Amino acid sequence: MGILTNHQLSFIFGLFGNIVSFFVFLAPVPTFCDIYKKKSSAGYHSIPYVIGLCSATLLLYYGNLKPNGFLIITINSIGCVIEVSYLIVYLIYAPRKEKKFTLTLILVLNVGAFGTVMLVSNFLLTGFKRISAVGWICAAYNLAEFVAPLSIMKKVITTKSVEFMSFSLSCSLTLCATIWFFYGLFIKDKFIALPNLVGISFGITQIIIYLIYCGSKNKNTETTSEKHPVQPDQEILEVKMIVIYKSVESIESDIV
Repeated sequence: MGILTNHQLSFIFGLFGNIVSFFVFLAPVPTFCDIYKKKSSAGYHSIPYVIGLCSATLLLYYGNLKPNGFLIITINSIGCVIEVSYLIVYLIYAPRKEKKFTLTLILVLNVGAFGTVMLVSNFLLTGFKRISAVGWICAAYNLAEFVAPLSIMKKVITTKSVEFMSFSLSCSLTLCATIWFFYGLFIKDKFIALPNLVGISFGITQIIIYLIYCGSKNKNTETTSEKHPVQPDQEILEVKMIVIYKSVESIESDIV
């Protein structure tokens, strides 16, 4: 058997990336089972799922711009369906105030920001410039996702407690980043490879920190009385919201 070509290797890693990413998309299912059982979204926020939908639609758009973006299209099409399903369940059971906030956020990010990206890239950019502009936005999203948990790592170190860190989530995201890094490497796509290379580094760091402190017991943990401890997703997403604005702003400045 001969050595596999870059095309074959990229397909293998892209296929595995689709499978792993699919299970990462399904990670919030227990949350929505809880919402359904309680018939209330109290204690949960919609921001992760609005941003998740925005990220998936951007990557779906990016995949459609690329000549070899089929595997990017498949997983993000599935991701869009899953995120929309989460948001529908959330809106059904959310209090009136949270419904208004969620719908406003959807209009601002998924209609306004994404619409701006599409309009700017379609009418003011062509060819590689268009792919590059959208690619940088997607890369910024991915980078924000990997960098934002720094606050969680700091909290683990200062409290000597892994209460705020999910080991399974860290491992899953590290595996996911590793697979997509090699996919980006083999198709020579820096917008996919570079952010995921950063993701591998931060993922390994999170795992090491978890292993160091998983046996520690902090008697003065302030969060034991909280019903819903802070989740990494919540801290990631405020960064992502800033990233969208800055990325769109940077495209417009480049064109001018």
